[in-house]
Amino acid sequence: MDAVIDSISLEAGRPWPLGAHWDGRGVNFALFSAHAEAVDLCILEGRQMRVLPLRECSDQVWHGYLGGAVPGLRYAYRVHGPNAPELGHRFDGQRLLLDPYAREVAGRFSWAAPDDPVHCLTAAVVDEAFDWGGDAPPATDWADTVLYEAHVKGVSRQHPGVPEVLRGTYAGLAAPAMIEHFRQLGVTAVSLLPVHYFLDEQRLVNEGRVNYWGYNSLAFFAPAPRYAAQIGGQSVISEFKTMVRSLHAAGLEVILDVVFNHTAETDEWGPTLSFRGIDNRSYYRLPAGYLAGYENFSGCGNTLNLAHPRVLQLVMDALRYWVEVMHVDGFRFDLAAALTRDSAFLAALRQDPLLQRVKLIAEPWDIGPDGYRLGGFLPGWSEWNDRFRDDVRAFWLSGEAGV
Repeated sequence: MDAVIDSISLEAGRPWPLGAHWDGRGVNFALFSAHAEAVDLCILEGRQMRVLPLRECSDQVWHGYLGGAVPGLRYAYRVHGPNAPELGHRFDGQRLLLDPYAREVAGRFSWAAPDDPVHCLTAAVVDEAFDWGGDAPPATDWADTVLYEAHVKGVSRQHPGVPEVLRGTYAGLAAPAMIEHFRQLGVTAVSLLPVHYFLDEQRLVNEGRVNYWGYNSLAFFAPAPRYAAQIGGQSVISEFKTMVRSLHAAGLEVILDVVFNHTAETDEWGPTLSFRGIDNRSYYRLPAGYLAGYENFSGCGNTLNLAHPRVLQLVMDALRYWVEVMHVDGFRFDLAAALTRDSAFLAALRQDPLLQRVKLIAEPWDIGPDGYRLGGFLPGWSEWNDRFRDDVRAFWLSGEAGV
């Protein structure tokens, strides 16, 4: 890819909100990095890349405004700083990095050429406008809630009543035949396995397989494009919103399984795609005596550091985005204990005027110290209860548990 240092300088812009936001006349870019020495905004146009240094930094947020920029613009960042793993820093000023606040992910990552800028993952500026048509959350009481846990691809893949071109997609999940199926089952909410943009692990790719379940998130604001039919040029985001609107119209809530405990960058041998290259020491929990490694409370190589205010902000901003902009009705938090250790996560959720009204479900454990926290979440939370599950299973299937 041919890089050109552009003679056009960015306007100062604002340090908030984080991410890339179009205001009708241009785009404001804002990226948090506490330890960076310099940040470049890289605009990708085919094989050309315009490099625009972000010269403004306010409260550890690097920012700039590009007048005339419009939705669809592809961008990434290059973040400069020390490459000193022993100090917790893994900067590489030549590597293109995905914006943690990316709403849409473009490009395709290749394990065969992980450092190839032509195949790097980039963000795309989006237009959030959508006609919700009076959409309102069903707001089903917990006492009346019946969850149907579903995989976006799998749930409609073989349904004969769903048009073949829509099977396995967001559009297919909300097709009339699927909605009638949900009604016949008597469920009130569809609880979707992870839909955040995720990667297939290298081990699976080498074996010719994919990560079917999706618990390997990289972009917490972006719906996975692999589940989009994109009929008639509809964007991934619009298709997701249309799905939510259709399910709501049928009285069905939409719950998302979210994976904020780790990212797809895995351990110290994993790829540098976003967080690690932007500010490794802030985004991840690092062992006090070995800053070149990672705390692995998730079992997936790393653990997000929600004890850092900006990382906690990232998670809270993502949750608000999915409720306010995408209209989802609640969340099931994978390995939720990893989010609460030494952080203000529970308190932040408790006081948030938007999030305190949605359904919150904890998987109340992880593999870290004091990781089994069943019954330990605040009022307003529900929890997956493995003891209840095991006893009910034993009662019905083996008779080993009595009434």
